[in-house]
Amino acid sequence: MTSQKKPIPKIDYGIILTLMLMTIISLVAIYSAQTTGQYEDNFIKKQMVWYVISIIAIIVVIQLDSDQLKKISWYMYGFGLLLLLVLFVAPGNLSFAREVNGAQSWFFTPIGSIQPSEYMKIFTIVVLAKVAADHHQKFINKTIKTDLWLMTKLGIVTGPPAILIYEQPDLGTTLVFIFILFAVILVSGISWKLLVPMFSVLTIVGSMLLYIAIWKYELLKDVLKPHQYKRIYSWLDPFSYRSDEGLQLVRSLLAIGSGQTGGKGFGNREVYMPESHSDFIFSTIGEEFGFIGGSIVIILFFMLIYQITRIGLETKNPFYSYICVGVIAMITFHVFQNIGMTIQLLPITGIPLPFISYGGSSLLSNMLAIGMILSIRYHYKKYMFSSNET
Repeated sequence: MTSQKKPIPKIDYGIILTLMLMTIISLVAIYSAQTTGQYEDNFIKKQMVWYVISIIAIIVVIQLDSDQLKKISWYMYGFGLLLLLVLFVAPGNLSFAREVNGAQSWFFTPIGSIQPSEYMKIFTIVVLAKVAADHHQKFINKTIKTDLWLMTKLGIVTGPPAILIYEQPDLGTTLVFIFILFAVILVSGISWKLLVPMFSVLTIVGSMLLYIAIWKYELLKDVLKPHQYKRIYSWLDPFSYRSDEGLQLVRSLLAIGSGQTGGKGFGNREVYMPESHSDFIFSTIGEEFGFIGGSIVIILFFMLIYQITRIGLETKNPFYSYICVGVIAMITFHVFQNIGMTIQLLPITGIPLPFISYGGSSLLSNMLAIGMILSIRYHYKKYMFSSNET
């Protein structure tokens, strides 16, 4: 009997192929969407520039191993918090940080707008991974006390950026941070004696808040912004608000529904859809390519999440595993929220569809996340053993 070691390829071509297919879909959809005439910008040209920048960023990130990521993690986190703080004090003080659609979320530069909250998601994921990995390395014998301390540290890391982003106001991105936090807590080995009561209380409180927001909204008038109330009610009954907050949802439902099974064909849209190149790009895909086109997009996301999950399970480095969990949580929330809001399954928030929607900050931050995932495969060494009878 003989055995030999076969090294697994360091480059994950499955993820790269998935991203290439998403890139094609994105460029085709954006090219078609920009013909609505809502804006005069050439979005397809800008998006292609951001794709080039993103590819360069991936190549750079792949070079970083776990030790290097850990060393710069807190510096990235601090830099991201600094940018969010600047935005917090920017109204009326900085010309390059103007308010857009009621939100103070962007810096405007000669190369385009930059949204710090998108990058802060990546920085927070890396720090959460470091905190969780270092905690388990320090406290080998777990107790309720050490688990509670871990939960506290993870909450302290997530709290500041989430609060600053909520005050922009950007509830949708705030929810992404909360979802990432819950995902890391769930897989960090914390005892079920803490997890079950915590998630039970959160479920009860969340249900109560939703009930109050719908039926007793005056009790939350100091918590939720007026436009957030409108989004809740326009979600429940969009056709009663079709001239205001319900306009986008009504047109999204009409666009996706009219696409039926095979769609109307590329460029043959008939329903005018505001922001069809960004947050509502799935409506464009649904109308032009129908149920089949929409299903292909969803399948690609399932493939991407599966590939990241596989890498997270294969690596023996806890720090890498937590990064995979954070990235999976981020992408999953974005996909479910974005597609869900276009079909009235969830309320409308300003959440883009990863790798598909137009937006430089969103694209670059997601590509940075994928760069870290590819870095995991690139740096860890794993061998498969094969044996042959002789």
